[in-house]
Amino acid sequence: MSVVRELLQDVQIPRFCKVYNRMDDTHVEDPAQAVRDALRREGTLDRLKPGSTVCFPGSSREIANIAVILRTLAEEVKRAGCTPYIVPGMGSHGGATAQGQRAVLEHYGVTEEFCGCEIHASMETGHVGWSAEGLEVRMDAFALSCDYVVPVGRIKPHTDFHGTFESGIMKMLAIGLGKQYGASICHRRGFAEMPVNIPSFGRTCLREAGIPFAVGIVENAFHQTHTVRAIPNERVEAEEPELLNLARSLMPVIPFEKVDVLMLEQIGKDISGDGMDPNVVGRGFDFRARPWLHRIGVLDLSPKTGGNFNGIGNADATTRRVLEKCSFEETFPNAITSIGTEYLRIPAVMDSDKLCMQMCLRTCPDLGAPLKVVWLKDTLHMGEFYASVSLMDEIEANPALSADGTVYEIQWDAGENYAAFRAV
Repeated sequence: MSVVRELLQDVQIPRFCKVYNRMDDTHVEDPAQAVRDALRREGTLDRLKPGSTVCFPGSSREIANIAVILRTLAEEVKRAGCTPYIVPGMGSHGGATAQGQRAVLEHYGVTEEFCGCEIHASMETGHVGWSAEGLEVRMDAFALSCDYVVPVGRIKPHTDFHGTFESGIMKMLAIGLGKQYGASICHRRGFAEMPVNIPSFGRTCLREAGIPFAVGIVENAFHQTHTVRAIPNERVEAEEPELLNLARSLMPVIPFEKVDVLMLEQIGKDISGDGMDPNVVGRGFDFRARPWLHRIGVLDLSPKTGGNFNGIGNADATTRRVLEKCSFEETFPNAITSIGTEYLRIPAVMDSDKLCMQMCLRTCPDLGAPLKVVWLKDTLHMGEFYASVSLMDEIEANPALSADGTVYEIQWDAGENYAAFRAV
């Protein structure tokens, strides 16, 4: 028996209850129709001249219904007498290669066959102009060669900075469509300057890059499409902050003030830019917020993240399975581009899921009370989760929460890895 296993073997795993979290589940029933309805707005689709070429980006995030949204945009552009194209709008993601970025789109079902238009993947950029701060603004060269560029972005709070514009249309213009080179310029002065650089780069693009309108998407707490809005060029600066406030109001949260241990079944770039959303877990490298967490354990990488392990540095313990899946080539280009290395740090690596959890439990302060533990699939799926029975009083006191009345224990497989929650 290893010394680590010997030190952890007597750590008791708590029993759990299944929790239902009532959050706003308002969403569009037909995403394609929502796109068509949005494009009826004056100053959007009606601005396209027949015979023109129109380019819009596909993000590196797993946006709900993104393949359907992009396909519908392509269909409507064709109906307007124009030729649509899609480019990856991913900055340095996908390993900062054209092939890697095309593969990311394919993971999300965004293919030429499904969307009915050509996908042009390249890392080449062209000059757009200069920001007010004197930084060069770059954009995907193929997008710039088209008559029109229509940015498409999910609007939500950013994981590493806060401002009037965070993740969304302006960031897609400044970072996503900037590819690795343009994103690197925008990040060069650090995240503290991003609340300035994002809108400044975005304004330059709106002014110089042939953008008739943009499409903003907001999701609810269940990772469903809540809002699709087409925004005329001259209204982006006014309306994107409104949609950011809406997105912030809809974000899921861990509904407790303090949790000793948070266990995540998976993290990944499809879940959050930082693997696990710091806005949800309340932990970043420059802040601690609600909920206050002693320890975070991560059991696996999501299938769609590939080997990109950005965000593992926010954990306190993980598994050898995660370590074996990590790809430096997929992950480091993004960190080099964003000049952010904190989330790449490797936490304590345990040989099994059970040891990972025991490591987290054992290294919490012993204050004489049962430890409070929350178990999530990931930070995107929080409508149902498991919580230790020590949280039952808080669950019963919260009108948004309910438990199913059953007590569960974790079932481990032969390798002491998570298999299921079993009723006892």
